[in-house]
Amino acid sequence: MEYCCIEASHVADLGRMVEPGRFSCGESSCDLHSRDQSSHKACRPRMVIWPLCQEEVSRILFYADEHVIPVTAWGMGSSLEGNPIPVSGGIVLNFSTMNRIIRVRDEDFQADLEPGVIYQNLNETLRHRGLFFPPDPGARATIGGMIGNNASGSRTVRYGATKDHVMRLKVVLAGGEIMELGTRASKSSSGYDLLHLFVGSEGTLGIVVEATLRLSAIPSEFSAAIASFDSAASAAGAVFEIRRAGLDPIALEFLSIECMELVAREMGIALKVSPTLFMEFAGASAGYLKDVVDTAGEICRENGCLDYESGIGRDRRDRMFKARHSLGETIVRNHPDRKVMTTDVAVPISRFPSMIAFAEQESAATGLPRYMFSHAGDGNIHLVLLGKKEDEAEGCIVEEINRKIVLKAIEMGGTATGEHGVGIGKRCFMEKEHGTSLGWMKRIKGLFDPKGILNPGKIFP
Repeated sequence: MEYCCIEASHVADLGRMVEPGRFSCGESSCDLHSRDQSSHKACRPRMVIWPLCQEEVSRILFYADEHVIPVTAWGMGSSLEGNPIPVSGGIVLNFSTMNRIIRVRDEDFQADLEPGVIYQNLNETLRHRGLFFPPDPGARATIGGMIGNNASGSRTVRYGATKDHVMRLKVVLAGGEIMELGTRASKSSSGYDLLHLFVGSEGTLGIVVEATLRLSAIPSEFSAAIASFDSAASAAGAVFEIRRAGLDPIALEFLSIECMELVAREMGIALKVSPTLFMEFAGASAGYLKDVVDTAGEICRENGCLDYESGIGRDRRDRMFKARHSLGETIVRNHPDRKVMTTDVAVPISRFPSMIAFAEQESAATGLPRYMFSHAGDGNIHLVLLGKKEDEAEGCIVEEINRKIVLKAIEMGGTATGEHGVGIGKRCFMEKEHGTSLGWMKRIKGLFDPKGILNPGKIFP
């Protein structure tokens, strides 16, 4: 695609569309928007604009489409697959200024909000109303970014991913048209489901400027448990049995022995250092939860559990979740001389034990530092491999292990990306996973964005 070479006249035109403080061509601003938290190559945009309303977004996109200037949406830059990197330069729209919670409808379990709202801030507001937005990717992600990537997290096993909580969207299309999708009704059989085309599209079809989200009630009672195992295979086997027993955990997380060493050190408390499952359950009564947690304990012991600790208090539970959510950053901080590659595959729950065994075997053979953790309840596995920076040979080893694991997941009927999105890193696997349907995705992209200005270089190989 041939894009416009942005000249001074374009800069002047775009600069007049917003207030002076919400537009920058400066090196520092462009550098800050040139990379996300992945290891993919940085690419600087020509300018960064902070829109304040959907009308400004519409005017900017109309102008960009007319002059064939690429536009990339930006939330917090916490993506791990290069999703918001402006690989073709152009304009980055930073949505941190569109961060209003417009309205909370307690009686409908819904909230209307702008894309720049950070989900932790949303949940802090909702907490006082006894409600919450369940998807929890861990990083300080914006709602717009979560919709773009169809983010999920540790609670997905019970509540589902972002797509399961998006009821209505306002999106701005490439030509500047503002389109409304979906409904506030709890269900609908009306027409094509265009709404979910945009969830997970990574800003390649249109840019979200408002969303109505489905909320959930905060459960009245919680209980957590930690189970330590003699091997990753035993822990993975217990995951399958817990799901088959219908215990319906809120969270069911797996951490490898390397992760547990790191978590114990970071938390500063004594934890058994072995492959571990961290489980959380919720319900209406303490009596019900005791039965559920006891049953989970029996299942774990039948699958080689070495130690089972239940009835963990809220403070320790919160600290464990905090450590789990910050694990990626903790790994980076503890290996400043190494480059991080994080896999993100998901497989059917019946294949989860086999996938864990395969990932463990392949990564162990490299001799490189490695960490494996998983949203085990929904078969989503993250393997972190670390090669020395500037060491090309180790970089190739890491890339090859990632390739093997992704292809194995697809072979098992799974996916190349469970929650991080396609971005740059997973483009090469799209044809393998989707086959001829990838061609139809390209047609849809061409229909909504015929000049290819929206987040170019993503999703398609």
